[in-house]
Parts: sequence; structure tokens; C-alpha cells
Amino acid sequence: MTGALLTAGDALPAPMAAPDVLQQRIDRTVQRLDHHIDRLCPRAPAQARAAWLPLGHPVETEPADAPSLDDRLHRALSAPVRHLTDAAGRRWRPAMIWETVGLLGGDSEHCGPLIAATELLHTGSLMVDDVQDASPLRRGKPAAHTVFGTPTALNAGTAAYFLWDRAVELTYPDDVRRGGDLRALLLTALRAGHAGQALDLQGHREEMDRAVARGDRDVVLNVVRLTHRLKSGAPVSAGMEMAAVVTGAAPELRAALVAFGSAVGTAYQIADDIADLRGVTRAGQPTKQAAEDLRNGKVTMPLAHAVGRLPQSCLERLWHRIGEGSLDDEEVGRAREQLEDCGAVRAGREEADHMVRDAWDRLAPLLPRPNRHLLLDLALLIVRSKQVA
Repeated sequence: MTGALLTAGDALPAPMAAPDVLQQRIDRTVQRLDHHIDRLCPRAPAQARAAWLPLGHPVETEPADAPSLDDRLHRALSAPVRHLTDAAGRRWRPAMIWETVGLLGGDSEHCGPLIAATELLHTGSLMVDDVQDASPLRRGKPAAHTVFGTPTALNAGTAAYFLWDRAVELTYPDDVRRGGDLRALLLTALRAGHAGQALDLQGHREEMDRAVARGDRDVVLNVVRLTHRLKSGAPVSAGMEMAAVVTGAAPELRAALVAFGSAVGTAYQIADDIADLRGVTRAGQPTKQAAEDLRNGKVTMPLAHAVGRLPQSCLERLWHRIGEGSLDDEEVGRAREQLEDCGAVRAGREEADHMVRDAWDRLAPLLPRPNRHLLLDLALLIVRSKQVA
């Protein structure tokens, strides 16, 4: 039996900055990012065609008595996306990229549209995920598809991916080579993310069946890790690679930034799997149902780590009930206690720490020494704090 566990001496160091100080820094960055989000996805209809139509695309004359094209594009695209962006998640992804660009000597403000585009890419993916998962809530609000309808939410969420293209136009209008590199990053992230989502939608029941039968958790852990890395790690690594491209980072540093972004994004998803067991709240209000994944029969990192840790008979009963997808509240409570008491939750936390630590050890020596600790501090805050997607 193998598994990713850390010894006590392997723990990540404590952050150098106090969490409240670090959060204040993130909040200041988010305020600056909001301006760039508005440029890409305007709140008002007047700029909708500039946001959503390709540059230079011809538009026919509009009849005086017809709804304006700006109004129609706003209702169908901007409004559904703004519904979720205005609910304001933690926006740690663009905050980390903003800090990275500055740390590497770049101009974060100039690159603001590109950095904001990473948040809108994430927003679009959440809108599509909520449709596919039939999730009624996101960030404490009704999910976009419950407000605007499924076809509109799917189209607007997908369209949000391509605001990256507009961000390239705004940031590097005359730099064809750099623009091509940046657009290639988006395509790579989208390929990886959709492959990860495909695996997630299929589920990992066959692997879990084999793991339970053999008592070998690696059978299922490997596919869960791959899914998390493709779906959650790849978009963050694309953002970090974008920071490398705009600052002209050397190949070794660029590769280390990509690895660090992948580790943080993947570790965040592991932490989110763990947070799901007790539900996610914001300002005291639930944003996700407690143990939503267990109720839906989904194989997550804590459940995979339970193989070999729970007694075999308990594991078989638990997996049988979860696989049926019909757990009641009492059974959910017992399942959560079993996963915590057997050490599966702890193993997931340690695995997330281990990922970030290894990637940081590779990256840290390549970064400018002043303020480089901010990246690790951000990663620790992201992975260890309670999750709001």
C-alpha cells in the first residue's frame, strides 16, 4: 500500500505575512482588477459589441425601432457573466498572477486585462460546471442557469473563455509574436480543462470499485489527481506561464512557474474536496450544500484516501451507499465522521501541502529574493483557508 503522506517535519513553513495583512493586499489587488474586468465584460450595455464582437467585424445598420445590438449582446452574454463575477469569489488566481508579474519586474497594471481574463475564464467554467452538475447555488446566489436559462448560461459561460482574446488585443495590439504565444496558452489550458471535465463527468466509479476490491487506493488516487491537475491545475499554470511570457522569463523559471501554478491549482481542488464535507459558507450563508459531492455519489480525494484506512467492511458499506447516490442527512454525517476519523481527510491535506512544498522548492531559488515569500504566503492562504470557489 502506498500513499502520499508527510512526516511532521515535512510541513510547509508558516506564512511570513499575517493572514489579515495578506488578505488586505489581495483586496487591494482585487479593487484594481475590477476596473479591468469591467473593460472586458462591461456592466453597461453601451460597450457590449466592443467586448464580444471580433475587432473590425462589420455590423449592419440597425432599425430605429429594434432593440440595439449592444442591448441584446448585454442581455445574452454580459449579464449572465456579471451575475457570477459580481458575486465576487476570492479571486486568488488573478491576485497571485498580479503579484507574480510585479515580482518578475513586469507592469501588472498594464497586464491588467490579461490578468482579469484569467478570472473571467474561471467564471465561465463555473457557469458551465453548474449546468453539468445541476448545482442550484454558486457563491451564495442562484446559479446562472437558474436565472438566465440553460442555453444562455452555457453560451455565455463558453464565450467568457474568449475574452482572453480581447485582453490580448488591449494589452499587446501590435505584438504579433507575443499575442500568438498568449493565445496558445489559452488553447492549451482549454484543452486540458475540458479533458479534466470529461473525466470528472464520467466519474471514477470503476476505479473506486477496483480500489475497494483490492484494498489499493493508488488505483483511484491516480485518476483523481489527474482530473484535478487537468481541470484545476492547468488554468492556474496557464496564468503563471502568462506572467512568464509578459516578463520575458528564462526557460527554467518559466517551467518552474508553470509547475508551481499547477501545484497550487491542484492543491486548491483537494482542499475544496475537503471543505465540501462540511459545506462552504460565506458571511454565514451557505454557498454549497454540505457534502454535496458525497450526496451525488462523487469520488473525491478524501474518499479515495479512505481506501486502506477504513476497515474493509466499513469501506464496502460506505462506498455502496455513496455509489447509490441516496445518502440521507444522518448517513452523510456518519460518512463525514468516518472519513475524518480514519485519517483520510488529514492525508488529503498533507498531500496538498506536499504538492505546494515540492513546487516551491523548485521555484524559490529562481525568484528575486525581495518579496518572493509573497507567492508562498498566497499559496498557503489559498490552500489552507476555507474555500469559496
